[in-house]
Amino acid sequence: MIKFFLMVNKQGQTRLSRYYEHIEINKRTMLEAEVIKNCLSRSKDQCSFIEYKDFKLVYRQYAALFVVVGINETENEMAVYELIHNFVEVLDKYFSRVSELDVSFSVSEIHL
Repeated sequence: MIKFFLMVNKQGQTRLSRYYEHIEINKRTMLEAEVIKNCLSRSKDQCSFIEYKDFKLVYRQYAALFVVVGINETENEMAVYELIHNFVEVLDKYFSRVSELDVSFSVSEIHL
């Protein structure tokens, strides 16, 4: 099961977040900071799956954007990795070469 979905830039700023479980706002901020730090600190040669606390992180980088999905232990990491790719392809078709600005200014149009 997907717990959350994040899109962040290389500077670590969250551009889109969607939570599928209730998490208090102050805990979300701390969670996002830790998750982003873990994903941004990894090299391109390292695996895109990270075990973190009681869930797994699946992430993928597209230019200056990172897409990070938090899942439970029973979810298939490769399926989520493919889901991320398909999501970015849809955004790319919708926005004709999606960029960070598209995500920032059009979040209200995107319904996850």
